Amino acid sequence: MVTCFKLLLLTHVIGGSVSLLLGLFILVLKKGTKKHKLIGSIYFYAMLVTAIVALPMSYLHPNYFLFIIGIFTSYMLLTGKRYLTKKSETDIKTTDWLFSAIMLVFGFGFVFFGLYNIFYSNLFGVVFLVFGGISLFFVYQDFINYKGKSSVKNYGLTTHIQRMVGSYIASVTAFLVVNNTMLPAVFAWLFPLVCFVPLIVIWSKKYKVKV
Repeated sequence: MVTCFKLLLLTHVIGGSVSLLLGLFILVLKKGTKKHKLIGSIYFYAMLVTAIVALPMSYLHPNYFLFIIGIFTSYMLLTGKRYLTKKSETDIKTTDWLFSAIMLVFGFGFVFFGLYNIFYSNLFGVVFLVFGGISLFFVYQDFINYKGKSSVKNYGLTTHIQRMVGSYIASVTAFLVVNNTMLPAVFAWLFPLVCFVPLIVIWSKKYKVKV
């Protein structure tokens, strides 16, 4: 008999596998082409489904890993896609502020649990702190952009790139953590950040147009 959790797990695995492969392909594609947009859309929905089903999974079988990845990835994907429509302050909607507010709460929550775990000598707290810090940074970035104070004229495009690569980092992180049998857990969590953050920096500089 197929249980609810098994059905969610199957959906999670299929969506995660598709997004993991397509995300790697998108990284090497020329940005802005029809092929990039088509594959990017498939990646977006596959990754979003994967992230959303991770939330009930983390409740049915309590798992901090799934919960953090689910919240973080959902935020990165939803805001990343919406940023493509942002040209000025008039394009900012209530939904945009809502996404940021939700991430603000979880960002502080991640930081709190990170400090709590470190206080009790649990190194997993470092992971909470890192993802909490990144979350709060992106919320701050939202505030600057939404208030029209960004120093980047085409912040919609550059932020879209940052968020989408960020969502792929989460996908790779999930794959490593689930399948890791040799590396220290903290290393498996943070290694994708070290690998892909430089790409975010390079592409942000390449495509940004200063005000």
